[in-house]
Amino acid sequence: MPAPNVERVVPCPTCRQPAVYAERNRWRPFCSARCRGIDLGAWANEDYRVPAAPPAEAGDDDRPAPPRD
Repeated sequence: MPAPNVERVVPCPTCRQPAVYAERNRWRPFCSARCRGIDLGAWANEDYRVPAAPPAEAGDDDRPAPPRD
């Protein structure tokens, strides 16, 4: 016997309110256009960057200089 068709409800990534994760929710996984826009703005502002060490200055590496001809 197949399982009943139960819609999945997930927390909105922005406001944490319940959001239906189904085709009928055009903003999924968000609960609304507002929350989707807030998330897009965070991406545009680079709020989701992964921390990394700053790049080394030219000539600061430990590699030997290439041989001169």
